[in-house]
Amino acid sequence: MSRHRSWLSPTELREEANRQTASLAAVVVILLLLAAGLFLVHTLRHAASVEDCLMAGRRNCDAVANGTR
Repeated sequence: MSRHRSWLSPTELREEANRQTASLAAVVVILLLLAAGLFLVHTLRHAASVEDCLMAGRRNCDAVANGTR
């Protein structure tokens, strides 16, 4: 039931603008959550690799901690 914007009343135009703003805010929140999740996965993967190195009894785990192998 899409109508041309010129046929919408000022109240309907305001409601449509509010819906668009809410949708944009939801997209921003989802993108922020995605970025935080990716950062968390990267951090946990790095910590797991250092822990695996230490559990293997190695003494040169600083190379793993610095990202070089």
